[in-house]
Amino acid sequence: MGNRRPPDRDVAPVVQRVRIRYARRGRLRFSSHRDFQRALERAIRRAGLPIAFSAGFSPHPKISYANSAPTGAASEAEYAEIGLTAARDPEAVRAALDSALPPGLDVVDAVEAHTSDFAQRLEASRWRIELVDVELPVAKAARDAFWAADHIEVQRMAKSGLRTFDAREPVAHLQVDPDSQAPCVILNVVVRHVTVTVRPDDVLAALRRVADLEPPVPPRVTRLAQGPLDEATCIVGDPFAPDRRG
Repeated sequence: MGNRRPPDRDVAPVVQRVRIRYARRGRLRFSSHRDFQRALERAIRRAGLPIAFSAGFSPHPKISYANSAPTGAASEAEYAEIGLTAARDPEAVRAALDSALPPGLDVVDAVEAHTSDFAQRLEASRWRIELVDVELPVAKAARDAFWAADHIEVQRMAKSGLRTFDAREPVAHLQVDPDSQAPCVILNVVVRHVTVTVRPDDVLAALRRVADLEPPVPPRVTRLAQGPLDEATCIVGDPFAPDRRG
């Protein structure tokens, strides 16, 4: 059997890269990352954007993604980058994609890429975790027990099998606040991005382990921000800032 060679094609080069920030809201928080990939590719076609394609037997659109939130979590800070064969105004790209995507998958910001270290700027995430029917003193006691521990091992099933890891060290900030609009308390959590990503359900597993905190209702989780971390203030910054400066 001879060597297969990809067919010769004229592949238009990438002349501009546009980075977008999108939100996953409402019922569409249950959509998977693959669901969004398919939706974005359809939206690009509907919007008529000059997307670049790879070469080879199966050309695919030049789109890259970074640190997607787990299925079931809402998010205000998801990121993707698209390669275009002709320059477009980033705001026009944002508006066109937002109009072509279903409500709940909302493109909220876009910039032209001027830097090459975008993934490295996504150092941490800020999460809001709503605990319904949990009393404030109980949540505060669990927070205190969490901070008092030096190391909290939790387990999660991965593709390679059951993994055990520390869910305490990557947490830079954990605060408990009452919610004046609903009978729940809010956990405001900032988590550093490390080799084994610590997710909100891992933080909840750690609280369950050290303080037996077991919310009677499944928590509602939202990622509010993702970007560079100021260790002194635990503020998660805007990863687009270097690109805005050009």
